[in-house]
Amino acid sequence: MGSWYSIGIGAGLGVAVGVLLAGVVPRKLVLALAVVAAVVGAAIGELVWGWDQAAGGAVGGLAGGFGALPVVTGALRRGGTRGGLALLVGGAAVVTAGLAFVPVVGYLEVVALPAIALRLRSREPERHAGLRTLARD
Repeated sequence: MGSWYSIGIGAGLGVAVGVLLAGVVPRKLVLALAVVAAVVGAAIGELVWGWDQAAGGAVGGLAGGFGALPVVTGALRRGGTRGGLALLVGGAAVVTAGLAFVPVVGYLEVVALPAIALRLRSREPERHAGLRTLARD
């Protein structure tokens, strides 16, 4: 295997870190979540391999953080508990990290997770101010 394989692993591990942090960090810290996930993904890549894997880990961390956030916020909005959600998202992060070791799947995780998040955001219903004014009775 070449360096493309290890870059994919770094990117997939970055995605896993982003997913894990999305389940643990409060929703108000979205930008900080993505930056921390990128830094941790880059650190993993740099410590194990080199700078190109670190770049893959940073991109993966950003993609994982922003990609998992709509799922986490949607589950919390619908009544999920923070502890239960953190446990489920942590399990998903472990599975995501395991899949990163399959050739090419790390790259697919970087592309697929934000695409799924964009699709979920477009399906959310909009809030209308008129309905809130009727509820004040």
